Amino acid sequence: MEKNNHSSKIEEMQDVIISAIAQTMVIYGVSVSVGRIYGVLYFSDVPMTIDEIKDEVAMSKASVSNGLRELLEIEMVSKVWKKGERKDHFIAEKDFIRNLLTFLVKNLRQERTLLYKAIEQAKPVFDRISNDTSIDEKFREQAKQNLKYIAETEDYMDWTMRFSNAMETGDIFTFISKEKEEE
Repeated sequence: MEKNNHSSKIEEMQDVIISAIAQTMVIYGVSVSVGRIYGVLYFSDVPMTIDEIKDEVAMSKASVSNGLRELLEIEMVSKVWKKGERKDHFIAEKDFIRNLLTFLVKNLRQERTLLYKAIEQAKPVFDRISNDTSIDEKFREQAKQNLKYIAETEDYMDWTMRFSNAMETGDIFTFISKEKEEE
């Protein structure tokens, strides 16, 4: 009886944490249901199949499969091979710091790409307008101001690239340790 009580308490508290993980993942643009899939894998000591995950999260096989695809893409889950089995198995990346850094780096690089493409398109136009003496001074000044804004954006993009590189290489930890500081 005592073993059953401890087992159900452990399971209950794992469910509490899985729910919290699922809710916090919404902050990062991941749905609650995908967060639950991650939470179940987080507490699993062994790789799980889609069917095993489906049973744990009470979702359709298609929803679990889509959720796993999303988690694989953001590198929070890995597919592993199990000898003698044909089904795919999945494990969670349990290092929350690594998960956060991977997420941040990916998003900062995506932001940089979008901004770079826009700047690549707009900068030559602003350059041409700012240097064209046949255009009204008001518009030339506006184009010059926009070029200053672009320069500031390029400085930001350079900083985010260096920041991303520091997170990716682990150099960030020379400034902010992973370890809890002694009091």
